[in-house]
Amino acid sequence: KIMLDRVEAALDKIRPFLITDGGNVKVLEITDDFIVKLELEGACGTCPMSPMTMKAGVEEALMRDVPEIKGVVAVNVAEV
Repeated sequence: KIMLDRVEAALDKIRPFLITDGGNVKVLEITDDFIVKLELEGACGTCPMSPMTMKAGVEEALMRDVPEIKGVVAVNVAEV
């Protein structure tokens, strides 16, 4: 729970940029090996730049603010 709160706090710092572009992210899971699984919402789900946004923006921000995080994965909920 505490880890989720820290991840959400880190995401809240970058959410305004995602929302400005018509998108957002939702935390689906934090695995036992500290991989954060995110669902890309809105425009982020179909944006061709989203893989770069995930790596350069979201993952970097999360790993800076929550150093325990080992990686970030975008999950397409439609595929699950």
